[in-house]
Amino acid sequence: MASRRLPPLHAVRAFEAAARHLSITRAADELNVTVGAVSRHVRALEARMGTALFLRGSRGLVLTSAGKAFADSAREALDRIADAADGLRLRRFRRLSVGVYGFFVSRFLLPIWPTLKAAHPELEIDLHTSSDPLDLLASRFDAVIAVSDGQPRAGLVTHPLMPISTVPVCSPELLKNGPLDFATVPLLHARPRPDDWRRWLDCADFTDIPVQGGSSFESLSLTIEAAATGMGVAIAIEGLLAPDLARGNLVRAHPTVRPTRRQFVLEYEQRMAEDPALTAFVGWLTNARDQQAPKKPAARKTAAKARPAYAR
Repeated sequence: MASRRLPPLHAVRAFEAAARHLSITRAADELNVTVGAVSRHVRALEARMGTALFLRGSRGLVLTSAGKAFADSAREALDRIADAADGLRLRRFRRLSVGVYGFFVSRFLLPIWPTLKAAHPELEIDLHTSSDPLDLLASRFDAVIAVSDGQPRAGLVTHPLMPISTVPVCSPELLKNGPLDFATVPLLHARPRPDDWRRWLDCADFTDIPVQGGSSFESLSLTIEAAATGMGVAIAIEGLLAPDLARGNLVRAHPTVRPTRRQFVLEYEQRMAEDPALTAFVGWLTNARDQQAPKKPAARKTAAKARPAYAR
């Protein structure tokens, strides 16, 4: 087999760090070397390849098209080396870092977490929650559980976990006197999902009911908690209602379920596909998904043609 014509590894590391930070100084700090050393390594790579990897201007470094292509390849190669050194291909699991949408953790993952420890007692996972989609990028963690349209993306592996369908919920006390009048009952709003009520009302054929007033909360979790106290009606994600319905502190306020094109997915970079620890986590999570999937008829929307008097 012919020997590989590889550039010096220390030069590749210096360039990859500079490309990631778009800064020679920050790359030098990361690698614990001098700024001059990083600059020399980058210039040596450019000379070896016969092309510029950076454009250098008054506002800092900008990758050229060749530089971006090489940076992506160098990052993947260095990740593979690091993974191998950390025992990625050994039987011993390494600790996983998983970014997760916070409400999914509280309503789905935490209630079944003991089953993961029972199935894989040697598996260690750090969960990092957020409600900001920009925080839940697969490049920042070993894997993420986030909201997605489910479309395939280059370089990523995606496992659908749960469709996002919405339904109104309230305290059982609010239904003691019969069906709710959505024109008068307080509507509770989750600020991260400002359009939920308008979309559900339209889906339920309550198009003439305005969405105005009502308390608003910084998270879906707080909105659901407020509904459970009797403050009003909230829009919930159907697939994450099981804990609250089981406790009896919430009930469905109306039978109409609004389907959406969004879903919760487990997502990770293709380079992680053979990681033993991640493989174990994926297997457990998809099995839990299958076991908890609701068995319901295909028709999800129940919106009567003749609207009751209370809803007119």
